Amino acid sequence: MAPTAPTAPMTPDDNSAVYTHGHHESVLRSHTWRTARNSAAYLLPHLQPHLEVLDVGCGPGTITADLAALVPQGRVTGLDAAAEVLGTARAVARERGLDNVAFTVGDLRALDFPDDSFDVVHAHQVLQHVGDPVGALREMRRVCRPGGIVAVRDADYAAMTWYPHVPGLDEWQELYQQVARAGGGEPDAGRRLLSWARQAGFTRTTATASAWCYASEEERSWWSGLWADRTVASAYAQLAVDGGHADRAALDRIAAAWRAWGRHEDAWFAVLNGELLCRA
Repeated sequence: MAPTAPTAPMTPDDNSAVYTHGHHESVLRSHTWRTARNSAAYLLPHLQPHLEVLDVGCGPGTITADLAALVPQGRVTGLDAAAEVLGTARAVARERGLDNVAFTVGDLRALDFPDDSFDVVHAHQVLQHVGDPVGALREMRRVCRPGGIVAVRDADYAAMTWYPHVPGLDEWQELYQQVARAGGGEPDAGRRLLSWARQAGFTRTTATASAWCYASEEERSWWSGLWADRTVASAYAQLAVDGGHADRAALDRIAAAWRAWGRHEDAWFAVLNGELLCRA
């Protein structure tokens, strides 16, 4: 991106989306498992010790803290729209003894930073929850310095696959997509990242993909348990009911299917993630 005079941030409009998951314990159980190694490996070779990084949608801060450890002479800012989750993020940073990381509440659609503020702007599993992902990418580009990197990674729900077939998980996949789209999001964001970046004006991009795979006894128990709990107790469950997409009996049936899948000794689940590195 060529240097420009500072411009005003985007003004929030109706292109918002409901955060489908919310911050129930079952959701944070998943998010606190994430690390830079298992969730941002595509970005790590490009980090240097002195860089300034913005981590958008940082949630409980486990990836943010890892990034801060990798740029010890630099600084990382973790930003999230939900103030309540940032207490966990700050605790993670304190426990790791990191003094080059700070957390703030903010809106991706209107980042409260001047143009060209960061060397790296990173968002993990964020664009799927944004009503205007192209606009969000433009805003990320605005605060990224010329020659810097905008890095995004998102799952693709339609591409998730598992074995064995358990009645109820197909219903879960369809229901989740209905609920997410009704809230203004795009659950199959992974496959769209390159297209969105091109629409946002990026011309130098590197698109890749990687997968999370849950196949050991411990992984199956953890993954099936958190989705069973999320299906009946999280914000997603309430959105499903309030939106008329499912009743409580259907949610109970899907939760039971998750637990049944997790008990199979040969159960296997893969989550495909699209990844994109964009040069500003």
